[in-house]
Amino acid sequence: MTYYGPKEIAAAFRTVRNNTIKIAEEIPEEKYGFRATPETRSVAETLVHIAVTPRVPIQVHFTERRHTLVGFDFFSVMGALQAEVAKPRTKAEILELLRSEGEKFAKHVEGASESFLAEQVTYPEGMTPPVKSRFEMLIAPKEHEMHHRAQLMVMERMIGQKPHLTRQMEERIAAMQQAAAGAASKA
Repeated sequence: MTYYGPKEIAAAFRTVRNNTIKIAEEIPEEKYGFRATPETRSVAETLVHIAVTPRVPIQVHFTERRHTLVGFDFFSVMGALQAEVAKPRTKAEILELLRSEGEKFAKHVEGASESFLAEQVTYPEGMTPPVKSRFEMLIAPKEHEMHHRAQLMVMERMIGQKPHLTRQMEERIAAMQQAAAGAASKA
């Protein structure tokens, strides 16, 4: 038995996705075309990339239930994802895509057994490490999303917004400081 199993992976992924959705909600639609630099993804493209990327582990682990990635056509799969990112969408459509695709991935993971998560998947020759557990591979989408969410938070700053997670942290610190000051004045 592990202490971090399928339900915990799904819950952690949902937390990360909900924070991404909050960022997507707070950025005005007219800023969805903003790019930090000309060669980077726009806000909209980054959000769609985040939304659709979990389709890859769903295909690998749940649809095909692959035990090896030897022969897996990454370029075809990535091409399909790039086509999704390139489709024009409204803010509302992107938010719905984030919600629906995120929940689809979380439900797949949540229904996995611990023995399934322990299965090993072999990587093509030359990859390091040569083998990973499904567990490690299925926590990667959360890590990937957090990487891109950090980019979104920088973009928020660049368009003059303070990210909600920063605001929440500042509120917690202010409340703790106020409580400490109140306790000190009573002593």
